[in-house]
Amino acid sequence: MAEAPEEISPEQTEKIIQFQDMTGIDDLDRCQQILQQHEWNIETAVQDTFNEQEGVPSVYSQPPPEPRTPPVNIQPSDQRVFTVASRRPQGIFQWTYFFMAFPFRFVYTTFTDILTFIWSLFRQDPRRNVVDPVGDVTRFIQTYNDLYGQDHPVFYQGSYSQALNDAKSELRFLLVYLHGDNHQDTPDFCRNTLGNNDVIDFINSSMLFWSCNTNSPEGYRVSRALRENTYPFLALIVLRQNKMTVVARIEGPIGPVELTQRLERLMSENETSLVAARADREERSFNQTLRAQQDEAYLESLKADQEKARKRQEEQEEVRQIEQQKEEEELERLRLIQAKEDRKEVLKTEIPAEPNSTDPDTVKIVLKLPHGARVERRFLKSQSLKDLYHFAFCHEDCPDDFHIVTNFPRRTLPCEPKDGEPEPPTFAEAGLGKNEMLFVQDNEA
Repeated sequence: MAEAPEEISPEQTEKIIQFQDMTGIDDLDRCQQILQQHEWNIETAVQDTFNEQEGVPSVYSQPPPEPRTPPVNIQPSDQRVFTVASRRPQGIFQWTYFFMAFPFRFVYTTFTDILTFIWSLFRQDPRRNVVDPVGDVTRFIQTYNDLYGQDHPVFYQGSYSQALNDAKSELRFLLVYLHGDNHQDTPDFCRNTLGNNDVIDFINSSMLFWSCNTNSPEGYRVSRALRENTYPFLALIVLRQNKMTVVARIEGPIGPVELTQRLERLMSENETSLVAARADREERSFNQTLRAQQDEAYLESLKADQEKARKRQEEQEEVRQIEQQKEEEELERLRLIQAKEDRKEVLKTEIPAEPNSTDPDTVKIVLKLPHGARVERRFLKSQSLKDLYHFAFCHEDCPDDFHIVTNFPRRTLPCEPKDGEPEPPTFAEAGLGKNEMLFVQDNEA
């Protein structure tokens, strides 16, 4: 069963749209995937996408323990190749020794090659399996120090791939030395050439220096890649046209003076490629900085616009709530007015009919309203004062909240009926006479 797609929030949807506008990627699913890889950090995702488009290492992906070997142009068309022949014997003693040792050396070499070939038929060469490249290099350095001392250029203590990557990132020359244990010219080269102080100072100040024994897996791997013909073998590598390039090979027992002179000349011939690379890198860095500043300004402007939109929305929501509250209050006011009118209509029907003026129990009441109007009404002495209250309440000029008082002596008549309290007294119980002048007073005045 296919896995259900991950739910995204409205805020994440907005980030996807912003990321699409800033990078120009049409595929929304691709935009979502990139943002998820960067934990929805839009600034990092945008910068990483631009870096990837320009061939700059990603700020998101962590490098593996052994970096990938950058592409290397092994044999460019203008590669310089210097082959130094071994020194010929001089004098009768050296020539005699050479001819006497030649048969033994020939037999030994031939026999060793035959044994190596036969052994390879039954067992794979262990040098083909590179397990610990850095360990191979450090072990070679230790062995070299034990055999030839510590007077030599500073060896790069890392794998060949790491050396290439560092030389590329630092825009420096890389000098590779492949050490052949069994070659007759190796000891003299190590002691007299690599041990020379001028060579040491020149290499240390001008380039990275990487070396390894070709009998180790890491050295054998580099040997197969560079395809040397004899030892000692040196290869000068530099960045050209965005690719590490072997610009020169030096093969054979070269002396210290000649080595320094050749390296100086080779570096001078290829310095322009590093100058161009530095200029290109500075321009790319400037463009990235400029783009980052533009992106930052855009994001700040976007945040400001979003903040304005949020405040505008909050203000509109506040206005809407106020208007809604006013509408509710107006509806409540109208409802109360309508309820009062409905109550008046009901109370009008509940007020007893006005008695005849000739009835001996009649009480004539004159009500003076707050605005000066006077209203007359007859009641029976046996009627409750609530009828007087209801009569006044139903009059159109009477306030909604009021009480009724006598003039002299001044007192408030308990005529308003209330739930849970006894019925208001009658006119007779209230001590009202045949004719009374009463006053309606507004409680809110």
